[in-house]
Amino acid sequence: MRFFSHRLGEGSPRVGAYRDGVPVDLGPGELSDLLRTEDLAAAARRIASAPHLDESTITLLPVIARPSKILCVGLNYVDHRAEAAISKPAEYPDFFVRFSTTLVACDQPIRLPSVSGALDYEGELAVVIGRGGRYISRSDAHAHIAGYSVFNDATLRDYQFRSSQWTWGKNFDDTGAFGPVLVTPDELPRPVEQGLKIETRLNGEMMQSASTADLIFNVATLISQISEAVTLEPGDVLLTGTPGGVGMARQPQRYMRAGDLVEVEIEGIGTLRNRVEPEARP
Repeated sequence: MRFFSHRLGEGSPRVGAYRDGVPVDLGPGELSDLLRTEDLAAAARRIASAPHLDESTITLLPVIARPSKILCVGLNYVDHRAEAAISKPAEYPDFFVRFSTTLVACDQPIRLPSVSGALDYEGELAVVIGRGGRYISRSDAHAHIAGYSVFNDATLRDYQFRSSQWTWGKNFDDTGAFGPVLVTPDELPRPVEQGLKIETRLNGEMMQSASTADLIFNVATLISQISEAVTLEPGDVLLTGTPGGVGMARQPQRYMRAGDLVEVEIEGIGTLRNRVEPEARP
């Protein structure tokens, strides 16, 4: 199944899905509410009888608009560690967090803050939790996944490295693009551990190209280790890390500028597209 979050006109959030490639409306609410209150079999029955949507009337929202937790992993691809000049093997994931106020949907603008010119792209596989829990074993982790999506973990590099903690550079408003859809695991051409192609393009130029098989800490390991510390809840989002090719590591450096089009595509899931627009300060 393929779900999306949207609104009609200026209305309140609604849940949509695709039936035979055609968008249908599952009614008002947020996708996280559906994950908390329904199993996916019940959702499938509703999709079968849901009314069609006119795509021209749809305004997409972030797949999960207000996650209770956005849990991120840094330096989780070997090539990204190498371009960051980190030679020591990874022994434990580098966890940090994002806030829900950073999120924007597919086709909405990523905002370039007026205080920085170092806005970098980071294409990532996003995992959405469907069943919560604590102390989740690796062997059971996939039973807790509702589905997968695409994320651009856009980062203000100058702010990221102003302290030993990365959080500030990762949490400017309107810099975390998320969408366009949530895809259930059964829809994927193969499990993420066997490798889905992930690519980031800036104005059509390939900047990142890798496979999810190259993750140092795979999805099951990340879910298990996170749940040692916090209780995962339906609708929580896990960002699994970005591969090599980021703008900061290039010579010369290649940061996103106003007017740029950035696209992150993951095989079997879809393409997240966003223009970069300057922030309008009050």
